[in-house]
Amino acid sequence: MVQAQLVEVICDTSFLIHLANNRIKNLSSIDAEIGSIQFVVPDTVLAELAKLAQNQEKKSAAEATLSYIKTFKTVKLGGRFADAEFVSYIKKHGGIVATMDKELKSKLKKSGGSVISISNNKIVLE
Repeated sequence: MVQAQLVEVICDTSFLIHLANNRIKNLSSIDAEIGSIQFVVPDTVLAELAKLAQNQEKKSAAEATLSYIKTFKTVKLGGRFADAEFVSYIKKHGGIVATMDKELKSKLKKSGGSVISISNNKIVLE
């Protein structure tokens, strides 16, 4: 029997906050649509979430997100600007990035990457 390939989906901050703080309707069936996926969190995103947790207005969403992702695999992308690192990583390795950021989606698609987003509380592959 062939073992299904596990596809790593690199998540940005906006996607993770949305994922952690909203009920996503098709989260359990997404594996059937795309294959086995594993959400991974770049170190730059963890740092950004920790910074947001210090902000009074964003504290509860950021803390809920940090709690939600504590079992997620983390990856070291390096750099200081997550968007640029995502594009650079996709150009080198290919793959899928999960984001809600329209500008980043456009850059990723131009770089040959795939994008996962959330629309109407459903995960969609663009």
